[in-house]
Amino acid sequence: MTSQKQIDANRRNAQKSTGPKTPEGKAAVRLNALKHGLRARAAVGPGENAEEFHQLCADLESDWQPRNRTEQALVEEMAVSHWKLARAEEAETRLMLQGPLNKDRMALIVQVSQYQARLKRAFMTALHELQKLQQTAALTEPVQPEQPAGPPLVSPPPPAPAESPEPVQFPTYVMTSPNPPEAQNPAANAANS
Repeated sequence: MTSQKQIDANRRNAQKSTGPKTPEGKAAVRLNALKHGLRARAAVGPGENAEEFHQLCADLESDWQPRNRTEQALVEEMAVSHWKLARAEEAETRLMLQGPLNKDRMALIVQVSQYQARLKRAFMTALHELQKLQQTAALTEPVQPEQPAGPPLVSPPPPAPAESPEPVQFPTYVMTSPNPPEAQNPAANAANS
């Protein structure tokens, strides 16, 4: 047990320490408290490739083509969730490969699994909201006819002929048989007689 005299001495000494002064010292201790980065505010953590994250963002923007700030925010949420999910899967793999599982590592693995579930839900929620917004926008936007990019590939049909002032008279045809019905079937005529 620590005595009150030691506690007081520690407090006095802590008042004298103001932390690192040089940029190198500040950079060295900047991430002392970082354990896994799953709850980090910045999407790209130390040792991660920022270019890969920006490519993921560009790919999602290309796929979903957000038309306003709300849709853009949902695409960004999808990108961050996807990025952190990959980080969680990597952390889970590292935990599994560290040797025999003990109680503390199993607790960490369970915690990482919970983060994974939350991140998957966040991704899917953003995806479904984005789909709803874009479907609603598609239903409410007026349909604009597409403008041809260049000259038409097929020549336009010829103009319709001008209407004649007189109505068109169609000939009337009457169906007549060249032979009377009796002459057409002599066997039926013989039976009837």
